[in-house]
Amino acid sequence: MRKLALLLATAASALAISSTGASAAGFMNGNFETGDFTGWEQGGGSWGGGAYPVANDYFPGGSEYEPSAIVNSITSAGFDSRTDGNLRTVYAGAHSARVNDPINDYSVSAIRQQVDNYSDNLIGFAYAAVLQDSHGVTDSDAFIIRLDDLTSGLNLLTVNVNSAATPASFTRSTQGWYYTDWTTYSFDVAGAGLLGHDFLLTLLANDCPYGGHAGYAYLDGFGGVIPPPGGGAVPEPATWAMMIIGFGAAGSVIRRRRGQMAVA
Repeated sequence: MRKLALLLATAASALAISSTGASAAGFMNGNFETGDFTGWEQGGGSWGGGAYPVANDYFPGGSEYEPSAIVNSITSAGFDSRTDGNLRTVYAGAHSARVNDPINDYSVSAIRQQVDNYSDNLIGFAYAAVLQDSHGVTDSDAFIIRLDDLTSGLNLLTVNVNSAATPASFTRSTQGWYYTDWTTYSFDVAGAGLLGHDFLLTLLANDCPYGGHAGYAYLDGFGGVIPPPGGGAVPEPATWAMMIIGFGAAGSVIRRRRGQMAVA
């Protein structure tokens, strides 16, 4: 009897160790409901021209990293005054993240999170961009999303949102700011056969390189499901500037949606 108990205890211990070693993960604090950036790494700096900011350059160890230039913040539920009070500052819950700020001073701000052994079927999140007037497609204030599969070394998604590339996708406020409604993105990890891979999601917002126009973005609801809206109806989808690099099949498993409609 004593031997049986010992065997059972040993088996239970081995199972616990095995389960811990094979643990899977999802996003930490993906909805920012802790009221801070727990789980996220922040970066920042400035941009004075040339190619669009490359996010890795603006994090610790990067050539453009300036910790004093980081102007990210956590927002509470309300409405953005630069959008004539039309855009909600939170998609769902009590908080969201705002990347960069409304001051036009060449600033670049970013956040990123790496998730190892990702176990959820989807990577989903919601965003809304608020930008001043643009110059051209290559030198405007913008919001840039990047999703990398670190296991395979592939860039699955790069999206540059700016009003010069797709002006019809924005609403212009009476204060001269261009803004989008809340938009959700989802990447079908299971459908792409990438369960268990390590992912890095990076989000960056930048002012224009001439010091004349600011840009920032709200982010919310990162996780394994498409986040449900918590603030009323969401308009129909519009055409967005999207470039998918390095993973040819990714387009079939990425969904962008407003409300209940999806665009492949």
